[in-house]
Amino acid sequence: MPHVATRTEFVVTAGEAPKRLDHFLANREPYFSRTVLQRLIENGQITVNGQVVKPSHKVRPAETIVMVVPRPEPLEIHPEDIPLDILYEDRSLLVLNKPAGLVVHPAPGHWTGTLVNALLYHIRQGEEHLSSIGGKERPGLVHRLDKGTTGVLVIAKTDHAHRFLAAQFKAHSITRIYEAFVWHGPPKNEGKIELSIGRDTKDRKTFSTRTTRPKGSLTTYRVEERFGSLASHVELFPGTGRTHQLRVHLKAVGCPILGDQTYGGKKVMEVEGLAIPRVMLHARVLGFIHPETGNHQEFCAPLPEDMAQVLGVLERIRGSSY
Repeated sequence: MPHVATRTEFVVTAGEAPKRLDHFLANREPYFSRTVLQRLIENGQITVNGQVVKPSHKVRPAETIVMVVPRPEPLEIHPEDIPLDILYEDRSLLVLNKPAGLVVHPAPGHWTGTLVNALLYHIRQGEEHLSSIGGKERPGLVHRLDKGTTGVLVIAKTDHAHRFLAAQFKAHSITRIYEAFVWHGPPKNEGKIELSIGRDTKDRKTFSTRTTRPKGSLTTYRVEERFGSLASHVELFPGTGRTHQLRVHLKAVGCPILGDQTYGGKKVMEVEGLAIPRVMLHARVLGFIHPETGNHQEFCAPLPEDMAQVLGVLERIRGSSY
């Protein structure tokens, strides 16, 4: 496919209050994240009145903003024959059940063996492509799941599908249901956790309320089953999509996810002698409006084997206590 760029021009209208350039564009182009927009600005692919500026530039009435988004250069990431558990596929998108341990996209320390490598292999078997909006390292990726998290993930094959789905994620209109096994359990059987979180000021690899850039976040939860005071099985409904949000929120209310040593310490790494293999978090349901048909579609991934094993141990422990 030839190297093609899309060019979009905006004129700031009279009466618009001065605001940061990246904020202005995030409102005008909701399918681009602020991170992507900031990268385009810093690379000189977004200009104001023909000049390269910073993301913090305050836009003013009558300024002309030009955004040029190039199609990614030929991918240097190689296709790899990694099995995919595909739940649904058509010419616009692909829905799959991500296994534990699979890194979603290439990054330092994980340049091979990722979901992107697997997707490139799968796509080249036909005549289709992946959306280019995420760049050469993240083709098709509208959202992501952590390495240790399992469950439903949607992949965009076309730029139109990517923009359409990304707008739904931005508007929080996507149906998302997670389930987790947590240490002890929340004090109430259902409730909401509302916290402003961001990258931790002391440990930049983690997220917490101790941050210089707090972002509002909301998680609704419901306890499905309690195993005495040992653990609980909870359903989680994220109202926002912050990095590590569910893990941070559950830690904040005193019930970190089993297997999550980063946010729960060593105490959550085993149950009655059974080692917990990973973070016990599963994205069970994902629902959205299809970008071509306009119909709402919902996909569900069954509880993975390792979580089913932990559930069985918890049930036996509870049963033996009666």
